[in-house]
Amino acid sequence: MSAPDRPAGHGRLLAGVVWAVLLLGLWLWGRGITDGSGAGSAPTTGDVAAVGRPLGVPLPPPHDPIEGAVPERVEIPSIGVDAPVVARGLDKNRAIEPPPFDTPQTVGWYSEGAEPGAKGPALLVGHVDTETGQAVFYGLSAARPGAEVEITRADGTVAEFTVDDVRVFTRARFDAHKAYGPRKDGRAELRLITCGGTFDRASQSYDANVVVSAYLTGEKPAGDNA
Repeated sequence: MSAPDRPAGHGRLLAGVVWAVLLLGLWLWGRGITDGSGAGSAPTTGDVAAVGRPLGVPLPPPHDPIEGAVPERVEIPSIGVDAPVVARGLDKNRAIEPPPFDTPQTVGWYSEGAEPGAKGPALLVGHVDTETGQAVFYGLSAARPGAEVEITRADGTVAEFTVDDVRVFTRARFDAHKAYGPRKDGRAELRLITCGGTFDRASQSYDANVVVSAYLTGEKPAGDNA
């Protein structure tokens, strides 16, 4: 699936991601992000569209969770992402603060949730575009199962993840548990989130969100390209 058309329009830098993280904030209001009880792990249908899960793609076995550490950089070679990561919290509306407005090539990590590599889903959010061009997660919808995601961490290690699911969650009927909850209990997982679907000029927002799911499959020292 190619990236959506992006007509010029004031405010689109924030619209999609803010909507998604606001829903996340409301969900977090009543439960912890790492709490797996009741989280949906079955395939979803209806308003959730899979954008790329080709049959027969061999995926590596999961690696046991490792000690958590603060993420500093995210790399997704298959879609050309190599970006710094900054910690973000919740604002007064219980929504995750998006990456700084003046650094659209930066990814935000929800620092009150799981650290990448530790048990549970770690959440990374990024803008898809700005009024002047592409932002860090412009190509996120083109990620496919089997793609590698590397998170360089403050402890000098790299947590290696493998994408296992790419979905578009529509705005009309959004299920936060399926979008943000653990897919399989006990795993270290990752969610990469941006806006997607169609841009609406009237509301200055996108009508969906792209959610890429990945799980931990390895670890290595930073700087080790083997």
